[in-house]
Amino acid sequence: MTLVDRHIDFLEALRAAGLSVSLAEDLDAIAALSALDWDRREVVRAGYAATLVKKQSQRPTFDALFDVYFPRMVGNGVAGTREDVEGVADNAEALAELRAELLEALLDAEGGGDEQALLDLAAEMVARFGAMPGRGPGLSSWSAYTALQRVAPNELVDRIVQALLAEGRTDDQARREAGRRVGAFTGLVEADARRRIAEEKGPDHVASVAVRPSIDRLDFTAARRSDLEQMRREIYPLARRLATRLTQEHHARRRGPLDFRRTVRASISTGGVPLVTHHKPKRPHRTELVVLCDVSGSVANFAQFTLLLVYALRDQFEKVRAFTFVDHVHEVTHHFRPGADPGDVLADLAATTAHAALWGRTNYGRAFAKFEERYADALGPKSSLLVLGDARSNYSDLNLDVLRRLAGSARHAWWLNPEHRRHWDTGDSAAGRYGEVVPMVECRNLTQLGELVHDIL
Repeated sequence: MTLVDRHIDFLEALRAAGLSVSLAEDLDAIAALSALDWDRREVVRAGYAATLVKKQSQRPTFDALFDVYFPRMVGNGVAGTREDVEGVADNAEALAELRAELLEALLDAEGGGDEQALLDLAAEMVARFGAMPGRGPGLSSWSAYTALQRVAPNELVDRIVQALLAEGRTDDQARREAGRRVGAFTGLVEADARRRIAEEKGPDHVASVAVRPSIDRLDFTAARRSDLEQMRREIYPLARRLATRLTQEHHARRRGPLDFRRTVRASISTGGVPLVTHHKPKRPHRTELVVLCDVSGSVANFAQFTLLLVYALRDQFEKVRAFTFVDHVHEVTHHFRPGADPGDVLADLAATTAHAALWGRTNYGRAFAKFEERYADALGPKSSLLVLGDARSNYSDLNLDVLRRLAGSARHAWWLNPEHRRHWDTGDSAAGRYGEVVPMVECRNLTQLGELVHDIL
């Protein structure tokens, strides 16, 4: 493979992971790299990043793909210089030696520490303990998880905490710092395992199955706790971009319908030729939004992010009313006071018994019936209904007629489903049947959520 081929494959992998890399940026990267020294890998990384990465949230995905397509070494690297690399996975003495070196390196990791020493230790760990012999042809033969378990990361955290406490740190400070250091080292081990798999199966395979997409393309249902925190930070910049875009589009559509009388009168001065058209003032219209959220299980994260975005854009709506349910409906609009964080509000509500499932499981049909019984007046000819949920109702009565009446009483109705479309109508999913009543669209990440909220507005 030539360097040009590797460059093209790298850019294609970035695009597949959610980074929008245009042809102009491709040419910018080539121009920048032609002026850099290719024997300095971090300089090459910086050149690519400066020309291709638009948002800081995309940087982790960029770095992971760069390490796959432009690895820092081949094979065992520094680990291969040790005579006992092969066949020592069960050598207790070698394991104890490695753990001692790792502990010392992590204790010295303040402010970045010796990054090269940590990289070398990560490579040695994967070489010694990450191999998975006996795997079939074409299957991954390296495991970061297997390598990490041999050094007992929880025990490692405890030892680092004790060392930091001896330096005068508080318990909270010590545990946060220890977790950060071990977490950073875990990332190095995972990167080295990906590098080795890429050597065996090719970087394209690793890029498609082992590299997490950028945070705005990451599925809500697949997000880890650290991802959720990063997603929360992305909501408000997303809301600002949406508000700016909406304002520009509203200005572009400022003209109302043609004012025929004024246009004809103005044409008298040009001999009856209407060179200039006149329009009536456009009447502003803002949506009254009613949001009905399933807050059970992993769907709750999706509901939180949607409400976060809706409330960040609440000035674009005339009125917003929010309702949550598992099998019984509760209005939560009054909890979202000015300045309140919808994510925190939903977490607090979920912890109260009043908002728990009355019957122990999600039941969309019962929730729709209760909504019609208690809150039917929330919907009207000026309102839009937004249902958030995966449409999994535990094989209960779907109450399709009730949903049809609710959608019919609103001006518009949408259903956002956080599951991949291929999972609809599997198991207890009633996505297809509910989708016949209310248009159901896939909404699995922040990018799709932003576009859908824009369309609603």
